[in-house]
Amino acid sequence: MILYIVRHAIAGERDATQWPDDSQRPLTDKGKKRFNRFLKQLDEVLSPTLIATSPFVRCRQTAEILAHRVNADAMLVPQPALQPGSDLDALIQWTSEQTADEIAWVGHAPDVGHLAAKLIGNGEAQIDFAKGAIAAIEFENGVQAGGGVLRWLATAKVLGV
Repeated sequence: MILYIVRHAIAGERDATQWPDDSQRPLTDKGKKRFNRFLKQLDEVLSPTLIATSPFVRCRQTAEILAHRVNADAMLVPQPALQPGSDLDALIQWTSEQTADEIAWVGHAPDVGHLAAKLIGNGEAQIDFAKGAIAAIEFENGVQAGGGVLRWLATAKVLGV
């Protein structure tokens, strides 16, 4: 099974006047365009059929772009455990109940880095996810903390986008 961990793309700056509820802060036009161009570079290696997303607008928009660009048939599922302060145990349980071979989690920093670190080791590693970055973690015996192998971590900058 492959689990993709995705940090949301570039969102608007925090602004309590414009977005009193930070969960409503959207992606910028630049963020949408850059993430779409970035995904073009990953067409051959990325094809989740199930995408779990934090219910925050910026994550949901990132998940929608991901589905549209790499797998229009992918099902999007709001997952409260991906909100800031992510709940790894709940995410592992939910993911274990799914039948998909490739699943994506779309969330927030620094949580996505912590989730990836815990899935591939003991959780003490510092993994910095740029906005819109994606990591592919492979599991042979189901998703479990410490049971994954990091296959790749890509950013728009590394791919020249």
